[in-house]
Amino acid sequence: MDLKPMFYPESVAVFGSAGERKLANVLINRLLDGGMERVYAINPKGESVRSAKGYTSLNDLPAQDGPAGLAVIAAPAKTVNGILEDCGKTGVKAAVIISSGFSETGNIKGEHELTQTARRYGIRFIGPNCAGMICTHAKLVATLETAPPTGGISLISQSGAMGGSFMALSADDGMGIAKFASYGNGGDLTVLELLRYLKEDPETLVVALYLETVPNGREFMRAVEEVVGVKPVVIVKSGRTDTGQRAALSHTGSMAGADAVCDAALRQCGAIRVDTLHDLFDACKGFATLPPVKGKRLSVITNSGGPGVMTVDRAETIGLLIQETSEAVKASLGAFLPSYAGTRNPIDLTVEGTGEQYEKATETSLAECDAAIALYVGTPYLKAMPVARGLADAAKKSGKPVAAVMQVGADIADSLTYLREEGIPCYESGERAASVLAVMAAYESRRANRSENCLESATPIGDVFGGKKNSLLEPEAMKLLGENGIPVPKFAFAEDEKSAAQAAGDIGYPVVVKVVSPRIIHKSDCGGVALDLKNEDEVRAAFERMKKINGGEGFKGVVIYPMLKMGKEAIIGLSRDPSFGPLVAFGMGGVYTEVLRDITFRVAPVSKKEALEMIGEIKMFPLLRGVRGDAAIDIDSLSETIAAFSRLPLLYPDIAEADLNPVFLYEKGVLAADVRILG
Repeated sequence: MDLKPMFYPESVAVFGSAGERKLANVLINRLLDGGMERVYAINPKGESVRSAKGYTSLNDLPAQDGPAGLAVIAAPAKTVNGILEDCGKTGVKAAVIISSGFSETGNIKGEHELTQTARRYGIRFIGPNCAGMICTHAKLVATLETAPPTGGISLISQSGAMGGSFMALSADDGMGIAKFASYGNGGDLTVLELLRYLKEDPETLVVALYLETVPNGREFMRAVEEVVGVKPVVIVKSGRTDTGQRAALSHTGSMAGADAVCDAALRQCGAIRVDTLHDLFDACKGFATLPPVKGKRLSVITNSGGPGVMTVDRAETIGLLIQETSEAVKASLGAFLPSYAGTRNPIDLTVEGTGEQYEKATETSLAECDAAIALYVGTPYLKAMPVARGLADAAKKSGKPVAAVMQVGADIADSLTYLREEGIPCYESGERAASVLAVMAAYESRRANRSENCLESATPIGDVFGGKKNSLLEPEAMKLLGENGIPVPKFAFAEDEKSAAQAAGDIGYPVVVKVVSPRIIHKSDCGGVALDLKNEDEVRAAFERMKKINGGEGFKGVVIYPMLKMGKEAIIGLSRDPSFGPLVAFGMGGVYTEVLRDITFRVAPVSKKEALEMIGEIKMFPLLRGVRGDAAIDIDSLSETIAAFSRLPLLYPDIAEADLNPVFLYEKGVLAADVRILG
């Protein structure tokens, strides 16, 4: 997608009142301060602002200047569509609509008119109701937010204020931004188009996203997956709690999906999700400056025991590996460190640690580790620069990621600047540095192991219900499962007592008999399940009892199964999310699902590989592998069953909800012992 006219305009026309403190006036000043040379002020009075000459219309611009490259609109809502008309007629192809008063206030018709006008003239725009945009490499600062330095992070934000906070962090830290876009209501360009543009942008090293809602979840996943194959995508998604979701609803006009679903979807398409804005900035700083973190082995070099211990505690908690240094590395460290220094990892240089020792210890430890964190807690009268130079030299020689924590020193500000210029990110604590290296390692792992497509396609076969009913009877549902590769026990449907007895004999005693009725959902609650029936008389008696349940109303017959050997119980479910569409869930059955909520989700369909990942995520996974002499279950068959079941709502689009509960898990094979399918 070519958005070059928007991000790299040769000139900018700003629409709106140019009076002191008016939005258009502020925007013009921001553009001029940022270095944009050709800025025009378009307003009813034709007022100029500094070097930005004023005009009452685009038609009045000097002919030799040609059409404006970008329109920035901060005028009343009722005038915006007319401004877009003028832009189209004079050849403007890109616009940023700061003006509010559209769909966010219920003016959906007005926003639709903007979209239609823009399409008629081939104009692409962000907004309305947005905080603008930035392209530092083009000296474009078309926003009211803080202007950051130039760098490699690009930020897309649904909230202008959150984008502003991020860029304020960038300015304070000295960490540069490539591009910023606040798309507001998304009347034209949305996060999808902006993501795909940034994928191809050579100035963008990492993409940061702040989201409140994901209105088109599956397409969003596809867009993220495309970008993740090229560069990392780090996301803060608000609305984790029910209260947060209600707040997102009131702010944006569309409801966020369940957070567990969103979390699974982001992980499934390869995005890195973090919790806070500071986490987002920290992670992007690491991705924009460090080489890839290609493993989880971490070394910690410190001159203070307490911070070193807290760093390794945090690192191990989030999955990094703090392994004791090998005897060979200990020997190498001992050749230049005093006898009282710690060499086991963390490597404690003590308060006497020098810049040369930091360099050698970091380089030596990286011979057997994937990344390092160096902590320096200095004193106000000693210089930190020797340590900074030592860390930079060690990073260059090893070619591996080194993150730093530099606290106190006579020249601490200069030392931090030097490290930043040398590509060594500095963090406030070792714990925060460890969190960054952990997400960077996770990104590399996911990229290396990701499936070819996070949402494999499936061609619909047809409707299950035919528009006549909204649920399948159990024998119909079992038949559908068997036809689609999902293991089910041998079963028979009987409409009368005689055929029930014959079917039971064919299946082989003991058997289970269940009532079949569209009016009975919870069969066991009303005596609709008879277990361990050992002969024909017991089957006939069970049939007669079930025939009388609810006065016989809705009775269709019974379904008969062999009495199954009990296995470990699991549940596999299907549902539909308003944003992400069909979902598949897996968890252990019984108390584990109801009390412990030991369940995991994916957007359907999933591959066998993704199903294996789901199985490994639940807390009770060690039970499935076998503990204390208990045999392991057939995880391979279980993963195939989850994958096959997840395809049902794609093959049969009228399936809205389904569950297999329980699924019996055995040493060899699995069986769906009960099923419910709703439309």
